[in-house]
Amino acid sequence: MTQMHTVIAGDVDVAAYALSDFNPYVEQADEMASKRSLKDATIKILYHAFWLASQKKLNSSEYKKFLKKSGWKGEEKKYLKIATAFSKFSPEDLAQIEPATIFQLANESKKYQEILEQLLDLPEITQAELRKLIKQHQPKPAKVEKPSIWRRTKNGGRYCQIPPIHEDSEQTGVTLQQMMDAEGLTAQSIVAEAIALRKQYKEGRVVLVEKTA
Repeated sequence: MTQMHTVIAGDVDVAAYALSDFNPYVEQADEMASKRSLKDATIKILYHAFWLASQKKLNSSEYKKFLKKSGWKGEEKKYLKIATAFSKFSPEDLAQIEPATIFQLANESKKYQEILEQLLDLPEITQAELRKLIKQHQPKPAKVEKPSIWRRTKNGGRYCQIPPIHEDSEQTGVTLQQMMDAEGLTAQSIVAEAIALRKQYKEGRVVLVEKTA
């Protein structure tokens, strides 16, 4: 990859931070863009992003004044993300990438970090190659596991465990406790009886009879 040494933060002298100093960068971007036909938008975006990042060497007060004076206030964050995400590239390296894709990768740089690293190995970075990499790295849909009540014992057997029942009214728990207290039965036996009765109802062997007045 072509390394950029005239624009990236760290190579620009602090004394050269006046707003008028941006003109050479614009001229340089225009010169490069004219050689790239319709790719000028991407090149200009990257030059603007790198130049804006270079202004971060200003102290907080000066930086705020700079943003206000230059009209960048409110717009700087998305460009700084670009400067960070593509710090290992020059604008010319990414000339064939669509502007929308540049913003997409920068906005989710952590998600696309592996792809950004792979771009460094390409002899030529194109939109088609980038799309191919993005498609290959599409996250697979999470496999939804079937809920199971079965648990294993140490000796290899198994038992069923009903998950906790959360109700605002606490009706199920209250009713179950009343049955246990009144009949002297365990919760397990009452639940087993209830499930067996429901199974018979579903199979049509038990009919629900409405009580008439």
